[in-house]
Amino acid sequence: MHRVINWLATQTGLSPEFYERLLFSLALVGVLWLLRLFLQYLFINKQTDLRKKYQWRKASNYTVTVVGMLLLSYIWFDGFRSIATFLGLLSAGLVLALREPVLNMAGWVFIIWKRPFHIGDRIQIGQHIGDVIDIRLFQFTLNEVQGWVNADQATGRVVNIPNLKVFTEPQANYNYGFPFIWQEVSVLVTFESNWQKAKGILWEVMHEHAEQLTEAAREQIRRQSQQHLIFYEDLEPHLFTRVRENGIELTMRYVCSLLRRRQSEHLIWEDVLTKFLASPDIRFAYPTIRFYRDGEGQEPLPKQI
Repeated sequence: MHRVINWLATQTGLSPEFYERLLFSLALVGVLWLLRLFLQYLFINKQTDLRKKYQWRKASNYTVTVVGMLLLSYIWFDGFRSIATFLGLLSAGLVLALREPVLNMAGWVFIIWKRPFHIGDRIQIGQHIGDVIDIRLFQFTLNEVQGWVNADQATGRVVNIPNLKVFTEPQANYNYGFPFIWQEVSVLVTFESNWQKAKGILWEVMHEHAEQLTEAAREQIRRQSQQHLIFYEDLEPHLFTRVRENGIELTMRYVCSLLRRRQSEHLIWEDVLTKFLASPDIRFAYPTIRFYRDGEGQEPLPKQI
């Protein structure tokens, strides 16, 4: 081996030490590659949960990469004696020349460390709403929801968002701290309608389709409330009444699973339409204009004696 190294040094003019380091580096890359395959076989391939399998794969890749960079630095920088100076100059140049990529890497560190969202969470960042399907060094990926679809369902598009957006855009997490969402469905009936009867119908329909929380789900909500200081003392459905300019508004408010929001609203509206159609004293309100002729509908004034 030393003969080959000396021959290469003679032919190329480079020092034998350079080729020794190069040989060690290639051997290190091969060992780390085998280590990554071993970790995948040991932990990842035996996992049945797709989310855990993804997280293990990402964690193993990051771990092997960081260990490889540290060991390569040890090989090429004489035991880290000059690495501090090198990294200082390199980081200063990167900050000036590659501002956005550096901010993207800082955003990645923030996402991994602070965990504002996880893989599988539904989030909104800026104008984009979707389910997080990947988190990488420079960007994270959303399976877009809503968009031109007027509901909480996928559009079929995949949106890549730079990691630096976590520093500049507000974020909303649909899953964080509370495994359900509050859904509201409003129904507007005319002033002449029997609104008390309509309210009774809506109450029955809402209780039929509202999420029935098990004791385990309630316990999960209580644990999340203690951890994140999010308190929901009353999780029962409610029905609110309000007078609007066109009629009486009855609003159903109930707890709904995140992925069943559109389905629950669909079932509620179908039952409401069916039952209101069978009730002639209940009518939906909509913007209308009424014209009155002068004197029409008014009682004549009493004559003075």
